[in-house]
Amino acid sequence: MITEVLRRVPLFAGLTKEQLQYVQQGNEIRLRSGEYVKRAGDPPDGFYIVIDGQIEWTSRVGKQDVYVMTLSDGEFWGHEFLLTDKPYPVSGRAMNEARVYKLETDAFWRMLSGCPSILRRLVAILVERWGSLGTVEQQHARLASLGTMAAGLAHELNNPAAASRRMIGGLRESLEGAQSLASELEESGLISSRHLAEIGDEVRERARTTLALDALQQSDREEEVAQWLEARGFEDAWQIAPALATAGLDASWLDSLSARTPDGALWDLLLWIGERLTTRELLDQLEVAIERISELVEAVKEYSFLDQAPLQEIDVHDGLENTLTMLSHKLKSAEIVVIREYDEGLPPVSAYGNELNQVWTNLIDNAIDAVDGSGRIWIRASQEPGRLLVEIADDGPGVPEVVQPHVFEPFFTTKDVGEGTGLGLDIARRIVAGNHKGDIRFQSRPGDTRFQVRLPM
Repeated sequence: MITEVLRRVPLFAGLTKEQLQYVQQGNEIRLRSGEYVKRAGDPPDGFYIVIDGQIEWTSRVGKQDVYVMTLSDGEFWGHEFLLTDKPYPVSGRAMNEARVYKLETDAFWRMLSGCPSILRRLVAILVERWGSLGTVEQQHARLASLGTMAAGLAHELNNPAAASRRMIGGLRESLEGAQSLASELEESGLISSRHLAEIGDEVRERARTTLALDALQQSDREEEVAQWLEARGFEDAWQIAPALATAGLDASWLDSLSARTPDGALWDLLLWIGERLTTRELLDQLEVAIERISELVEAVKEYSFLDQAPLQEIDVHDGLENTLTMLSHKLKSAEIVVIREYDEGLPPVSAYGNELNQVWTNLIDNAIDAVDGSGRIWIRASQEPGRLLVEIADDGPGVPEVVQPHVFEPFFTTKDVGEGTGLGLDIARRIVAGNHKGDIRFQSRPGDTRFQVRLPM
């Protein structure tokens, strides 16, 4: 019976009776629905053929299982990993009750020896499947990377956005308070609206021209203002003393103001001045928050090269800085020191800016992981004869010697299953060497790991 089943497999359709004997050295395996036949990380152990049923293959990207492919009756797998001597990067499980036929490793190699035509077909399928798997995982790895950076960007935007909301609420209160006090002063007939406007202009100009004080000087001036207010019987002087002192309204100026203010109006007038100063301070803080939001939005546009030609003359410094901005949430949450060593006057390079930024993102993110929350990272950019050199270095434990020859191989990763796709450095290599005719290499020992990217100028 197994002979008839195997003859229906297109891979074996042209085999002679003698050659088919090499294929008949396996055994049948029955799988329950949902049962895993292989898990990511398992070593290659044989060649499998689906007799009936469906085997779904998924890849773990972050915390999600990403669909890769489904193999049905007559389709096969396992040769990809036997031929390349790589562990499974994907997991396969039965979608229903299934039967598979397995050739052990030795039997697989005997089959290839006796049936050379099968080897050619298997190599062609291997290339196709690696490409398909690479495309699927690369797309999802990029989405996962985008999600990570989006979360970081949301965190960065949340701070100035939340501050803006608080300041808008404070502005509303201070404006309403100033308006209420101004109305009371005008209605009392003690101070005219013209006089209020003149005092307001005077306070604004004094605040604009007053030099910032250090902490000790500021404290002394606040104490001076508070004593002046208390000496005249004003309670809760602490409420407005800091604002008056910051604006340069010292005891001498307050004496001048008192001399030209009718009796009974001075305290309300000072409260009105305090509200005006609070409004000014909140507006200044709101401007800073809005500028920060604008900077982040501009960094995103420059990082992604939105609305720009794919190939153009770019400043590598800008790309590195925009990448650091995108990853700033990972840098702020740890004791990591970033040291920039940029040569001045570096010429621009002709490149695909968004692709290079993907390279910088991968290398810097790996360096952040390497120092594990505490350490130093160097970002260097310099010029060599005919080439631009960018170096990302860290003082982490280094890449173990045993894995150094494999770091640029597709699907190779030292991270736990589900935490890394093994595509980052492979993608970086293809972008640098393939798309930009450059070179990427590294050197590593404990305390000094350096990834170097050289681009032709």
